[in-house]
Amino acid sequence: MKSHSFQASLEIIGINPYVQVPEVILAEIFTQAGKNKSHIPVAGTVNGLPYQQTLLKYSGFWRLYINTKMLKDSPKLIGETIKVTIKFDPSDRTIKPHPELLKALKKSPEAKSKFDLLSPSMQKEIIRYISGLKTEESRNRNIDKAINFLLGKGAFIGRKML
Repeated sequence: MKSHSFQASLEIIGINPYVQVPEVILAEIFTQAGKNKSHIPVAGTVNGLPYQQTLLKYSGFWRLYINTKMLKDSPKLIGETIKVTIKFDPSDRTIKPHPELLKALKKSPEAKSKFDLLSPSMQKEIIRYISGLKTEESRNRNIDKAINFLLGKGAFIGRKML
C-alpha cells in the first residue's frame, strides 16, 4: 500500500488530540479499504515514530487520533504542526486471549456464557487489557476481576456489568 505524507496542526476534541487527514489522502485510503464508513485501520509514522491506529469519523470529520503512545505528551502539544505518514493497513489485528483468561473462563461456565454474550468490542477490550499486562501477578489479579465482573460482582475496566 502506498504511504501518504502530510503535515497538520494537532487539534483536540474533549480530551482527545487528533489531526484531520487531507481529503485527497482520505479518498485514496477509502479506495484501498474498499469502504468509506466505520473504522478504517491505518498505519504510518508521527514525527518519524511508527504507529498502528484506526481512522474514525466523528462529528462529520474523519480524524486520526494521536495518543501518547504515538506522540509523547500529545495533549500538551495542541496547536503544534506534526509530520504524519499514513496508509491503509489491512494486517490482521486480532488479539488472542491470554491462556490464563481462557482457563478462568473454562472454570466458570457462567462467566464464559456472559462473556460470549458481550459485544465483540467489549470482548476485545477485556482481551486487550489482560493481554497487555506485564506481570503474572497483575494479570492473575485482573483475570479474577474480569471473572467477577462477568458474574456481576464488581467493576472491571471502569465498567459495571448490567
